[in-house]
Amino acid sequence: MADRYGSDVLSTDWRAPKRGRAVEAPADLGTVVEEVTTDWCGEIVAVDRDLHTLTLEDRRARRRTFPLGPGFLLEGRPVILVAPVRQSAPAKPTHTASGSVAVHGAKARVARASRIFVEGRHDAELVEKVWGDDLRVEGVVVEYLDGVDDLAEHLRDFRPGPDRRVGVLVDHLVPGSKESRIAQGVAKSPVGKHVLIVGHPFIDVWAAVKPARVGLERWPDIPRSIEWKRGVCQHLGWPHRDQADIARAWKQILGRVSSYHDLDPALLGRVEELIDFVTSSD
Repeated sequence: MADRYGSDVLSTDWRAPKRGRAVEAPADLGTVVEEVTTDWCGEIVAVDRDLHTLTLEDRRARRRTFPLGPGFLLEGRPVILVAPVRQSAPAKPTHTASGSVAVHGAKARVARASRIFVEGRHDAELVEKVWGDDLRVEGVVVEYLDGVDDLAEHLRDFRPGPDRRVGVLVDHLVPGSKESRIAQGVAKSPVGKHVLIVGHPFIDVWAAVKPARVGLERWPDIPRSIEWKRGVCQHLGWPHRDQADIARAWKQILGRVSSYHDLDPALLGRVEELIDFVTSSD
């Protein structure tokens, strides 16, 4: 006759529970557990650290609160539920995207009368992404013009003065260009001493982003017969049929810019110069 109880009653822990001994487990939201004394099974939907309780919601959306601690089953095994560990807040950045020392908790300054004008929407979005924190602290507003052809008219409407300075960022400001002639005309005008026009050498602000950020060694040379942005998209194998495609392409490029490290120094210095100019009058 076989001994169904075994030959050595001390060879195992006869006191051990059938389901095993309870171990601690975090009461994470969304975890499904069963309370053993009431057979209440539900998802953890709330944990109160002060009252040391948790709330379970069953499949009928009924809720019931129990004390944290022992008396629960998780996937059929006994557990002692404890409040989940609080995630520590991420360290606040010490510098802004432009490299300036970050000022935490400061409210945006009331906008100055002075302004910075840029040629287009993409220029404004790039300046905002990298220098936005600095501009809010300084109270500087950036406006875009849809090109510089009508810059003189915009300046007449704005009426620059000692306390209403204007800084202008221009694409492709190189000797002999249309942009350089416009800048010279403004400088010689009656408001010229209250306006600073600076520019970068790039045909478009896209090229101020380091080409490596989009997987290029250098920005491609595009024939003058092809619109530069469309030519770049074609070179990269991106859609370029209409303006919506161009907008999506710029979104991809801008998404790869996180700080001044992603921009060519030829743009960095010019924007910093404009910010200094429009904030030094008051």
